[in-house]
Amino acid sequence: MRIVITGGFGFLGRQVAERLLRTRTFRGVPIDRLVLADLFVPQESPLAADPLVDVVQGDLTDRLGELFAEPVDAVIHLASAVSAECEADFDLGMSANVDTTRALLEAARAQFAAGGPTVRLLFSSSVAVYGSDPALPLPPVVSEATLPTPRSSYGVQKFVCEQLVAEYTRRGFVDGRVARLMTVSVRPGKPNAAASGFLSGVVREPLAGLPAVCPVDPALRVALASPRRTVEGILKVAQAERGSGPGLLDGLIPVNLPALTVSVAEMLDTLRQVAGDTVADLVTVAPAPAVEAIVGSWPADFDNARAATLGLTADPDFESVVRDYIAGHGDAVTAVTALAAGRPSADR
Repeated sequence: MRIVITGGFGFLGRQVAERLLRTRTFRGVPIDRLVLADLFVPQESPLAADPLVDVVQGDLTDRLGELFAEPVDAVIHLASAVSAECEADFDLGMSANVDTTRALLEAARAQFAAGGPTVRLLFSSSVAVYGSDPALPLPPVVSEATLPTPRSSYGVQKFVCEQLVAEYTRRGFVDGRVARLMTVSVRPGKPNAAASGFLSGVVREPLAGLPAVCPVDPALRVALASPRRTVEGILKVAQAERGSGPGLLDGLIPVNLPALTVSVAEMLDTLRQVAGDTVADLVTVAPAPAVEAIVGSWPADFDNARAATLGLTADPDFESVVRDYIAGHGDAVTAVTALAAGRPSADR
């Protein structure tokens, strides 16, 4: 079993790889090689040191020959340009998202045509495929039966890729499946270029003793999922067998991963309850219309029934999300106790 993770050293790629390396199996079959492909590879990484791991660095399209030099059994395709990047640079988004995904599908198709294994391919899509068109407003609750009408370049690109995965699967070239990710919060590390990045930043930065800006009306309601639930969803959809019934993946339509619906105000209130006033007061509200136009176009309320058939559930509440982040990233939240008590942080 040889598995490729694109974006393998990105935030979600690392977590998916770590989970697979803990079990060392995929679909109950031992993993022989786990290939992590990424444009950027850290100089020192525990993942790269694992004897099961191969590393392929560079532009994904340029490295497909190397990735498919040996038979590939499964691909978890996480590499992507993010929302604000795609809105700012149309060509970048089309190249990094649509063109690269098409090239990956073609490489898998060529392997199939040559008599190799049919690649099981998981494509990570996004809640951004949905939007409210003036002629077709979103329903109060969104499900997989809701027509996607994306209102951002990123959303359009993800929807195009969903259709490509479905078509290559229908033709038998790959065994494709699509997981639509909710906004992941709280992401550790540095801010990225995603329009939704503030949904992590307004928690992550204050917990580290740093100021943060909320660029939207705090009344805005959003659909979130913790990193842990997101990784669970990706691997569950990737490994699910096809069929009808509990635990099985039916049809070619995507799976919306379960959503926790909260307002930004509720997120900030939770931060205050967990970490205290001094920490919460590090967040200021400064509206950015361009950001709100993108994030505000995404639905907040989802019917999670399709995901539930695979055994997936949403986070119970945002407090559990914040506490999970604190428990898992103690090195990044050392300021919490000191700031809550009104004392300067030891590392400042």
